[in-house]
Amino acid sequence: MKNKNMRLKGQLRMYMQWPLIMTILLLAMNIWMYMTDQKAGLTMTVFVIIYVVIVGLLYFYNRSLILADLIQFSTQYKGIQNTLLKELTVPYAIILEDGHILWKNDRFSEIVDGREKFIQKVIPELNKGIFPKDDETRSELEITYKERDYQVELRRISLEGFSESERMLQIPKEKEYFIALYMRDVTELNSYIRENEDQRLIAGLIYIDNYDEVMESVEEVRQSLLVALIDRKINKYINDVDGIVKKLENDKYFFVVKKESYRKFEADRFSLLEEVKQVNIGNARSATLSIGLGLNTATYALSYNYARMAIDLALARGGDQAVIKDCKGITYFGGKKEQTAKNTRVKARVKAEALREFIVAKDQVIVMGHKISDPDSFGACMGIYRAAVALEKKAHIVINDVSTSIKPLYDEIAQSSVYGKDIFLTSGEALDYISDSAMVVVVDTNKPQMTECPELLKRSKTIAVLDHHRQSSTVIDNAVLSYIEPYSSSTCEMVAEVLQYIVDDIKVPSIEADCLYAGIMIDTRNFMNRTGVRTFEAAAYLRRCGADITRVRKMFRDDMESYRAKAEAMRMAEVYREQYAIAECPSDIASPTVLAAQTANELLDINGIKASFVLTVYDGRIFLSARSIDEVNVQIIAEKLGGGGHINSAGAQFEHTNVKEAIEALKVTIDQMIEEGDI
Repeated sequence: MKNKNMRLKGQLRMYMQWPLIMTILLLAMNIWMYMTDQKAGLTMTVFVIIYVVIVGLLYFYNRSLILADLIQFSTQYKGIQNTLLKELTVPYAIILEDGHILWKNDRFSEIVDGREKFIQKVIPELNKGIFPKDDETRSELEITYKERDYQVELRRISLEGFSESERMLQIPKEKEYFIALYMRDVTELNSYIRENEDQRLIAGLIYIDNYDEVMESVEEVRQSLLVALIDRKINKYINDVDGIVKKLENDKYFFVVKKESYRKFEADRFSLLEEVKQVNIGNARSATLSIGLGLNTATYALSYNYARMAIDLALARGGDQAVIKDCKGITYFGGKKEQTAKNTRVKARVKAEALREFIVAKDQVIVMGHKISDPDSFGACMGIYRAAVALEKKAHIVINDVSTSIKPLYDEIAQSSVYGKDIFLTSGEALDYISDSAMVVVVDTNKPQMTECPELLKRSKTIAVLDHHRQSSTVIDNAVLSYIEPYSSSTCEMVAEVLQYIVDDIKVPSIEADCLYAGIMIDTRNFMNRTGVRTFEAAAYLRRCGADITRVRKMFRDDMESYRAKAEAMRMAEVYREQYAIAECPSDIASPTVLAAQTANELLDINGIKASFVLTVYDGRIFLSARSIDEVNVQIIAEKLGGGGHINSAGAQFEHTNVKEAIEALKVTIDQMIEEGDI
């Protein structure tokens, strides 16, 4: 009965129907023969009947044989197919949604342990988390197993209705699918890719930071010898990795090396920086280098452009370091020591003249510092305000939250009839003032996200930046004027110098002089940290302008509650690795961030403490204040945590965490940097 119901289809059915078609054609021909000649037609009829009988017998007889042969071929083909899949050189397996290995071919069994039933126990990377989900058909990843690299592809194969037809295996209806897994060995391919990448050439620049100062510190007859020794150090360092170095100017070098050579530089952490410092033939100052490298670029021209950007950033950060820029970000090496301040004010005069030209070309000036303004930021804002007013321009200062550290000065200015009611603006109000005829001046920060109103930077076409913090990878990149001096004690010191050149015989009111003096005093801890000749010259200028030292000191005295909170934080401070003080400052006081900075400064007065770190919670975030004297670069520690600052005064912010987790992250960072030799 089943055989009678079986029907052929497709091309095979058409092929089997050819005898029927030929019979129809012969019958038509036979009729034509009858019409032509009856005798001939009768004769042909006999042959047509014989043909039909023979064809019919052969058709029905061979049909069953052909079906039998087809079934046998199908069975053999399926077996061959299974054998090919089983012996396929590509590792192949079928697994269930929980990772259970249902079937695997011989090659897969050779690679993995055949006794394990779950794929995640053999290869932990192949877990349920990377299996294709309901809306995915496949997923790919690259793994390393037994020192071989594999490109793994997992495909989701639907088996709808499987449990109804299969009697031996029951699968829940919602899980009626298998995951087909195959692994492609890409070890050699990756090896060739890495080898090709290592042979790629990268460009770099080397600058001697303090060339003029070093030459002046040695006798004239020895200057050529000193230059020759430095040249030899640089040439040997590059030649040792089969690179090419060319001297462009007395203090500038261009070099080209293979990318694999960069890995050697990275391994010895650019030892050239320290080797050049050791060159001493009687020179009072050691030479320091800045190195810039352009990495992972498609063209050599782009690599050179990256190198130029990297060397500019290294110089802006104070020199004595290597900066590597690639398409993914920026990496820093060195920069552990503070750059020596220059006694010349030529740069300050040039920047002051440039700032004056920009201010004169505009109708109004909008000044802003960083969020949670401190005395240095506020004082610098007041200094730029005075410069704009002296140039007969309308000026405004953007301040959103008035912290306790600047409240006495802020209140005195806001309540004074000398100043307009719109001297201080909030972010929302400042956006109404911005136009093509307005200029924005940013002080005491060079990070756009740290400013009081980042939106102002997007809307303004003319931006100037004055800051004493070392630059990081995120800077205000659309500034027409950038004056950044990492060796300066404070932004107020820089602004005090600019005021002396921007307008002849400028008159600074005593209250504004107090603001600038307070900024210097706070950032230098009463002139004990980071003070140079120019710091005291700036303070003397402000004193001549009428700054009242006694009044400033009285403004910054602590109240009893703050003093007790600071004392409690110091009492509970933890000494980590016998050198690093870590403390938590209470957040239930008026200005916890200011108190945290003060606590960090106080902790440095303890014998044996090289660096202090104080954390506090403010406005839903955790703020870190880091301080040191001269032995530890806290700025590079803060950068690892997403912050920045100075070598001995830095900070960072933590989001979506708690204080314990933040302290743990700080400890991990310190441990890692000690192991890598960064601190």
